[in-house]
Amino acid sequence: MFTGIIESLGEVIALKKDKTNLHITIKSKITEALKIDQSVAHNGVCLTVIKINNNAYTVTAIDETLTKTNLNKLKVNDSVNLERAMKLGDRLDGHIVQGHVDQTGKCLAIEEQNGSWIFTFEYNEGTDNITIEKGSVTINGVSLTVLNSNKNKFSVAIIPYTYMHTNFSSIKINDLVNLEFDVIGKYVAKLTKSYNN
Repeated sequence: MFTGIIESLGEVIALKKDKTNLHITIKSKITEALKIDQSVAHNGVCLTVIKINNNAYTVTAIDETLTKTNLNKLKVNDSVNLERAMKLGDRLDGHIVQGHVDQTGKCLAIEEQNGSWIFTFEYNEGTDNITIEKGSVTINGVSLTVLNSNKNKFSVAIIPYTYMHTNFSSIKINDLVNLEFDVIGKYVAKLTKSYNN
């Protein structure tokens, strides 16, 4: 379980295919605090630390994860949003994030607005995922509030701190991002759908 409050940016320093798996090695300032078997969210994807070497560590993404997320687009030197799992008793500064990406979305527009940025994303309408204005959504692991919500499209406002301390600064139009929709909203939508059937 995570909060969507990014702790650190990591840098991809190696990618190694192993049959259908991908081993991802990341250099990060949180490495010294990690342990083998620990869960860390990478662009919102919960992955297990399998190896630690000095200031770098390795995780493995399986084929299903690579198919459903943007991790299959990673390149060496890319920045990755990192968050360690939440500890019980800590403040929940973002919202409840599972680290289970629902789908990817595409960046449609980036508009600078008086020192902040409005990012607009589109996602596949073949899903039951929804957003609501002032509701929560996770983009590349970052907990955000939905600014505008339309059918299969929504916008979020990014303040300078978030822009500089996450990989939002490297997102370009047409880039794919990982989306995890609000878990409470997903349960409500599923219950409503089954009630109406």
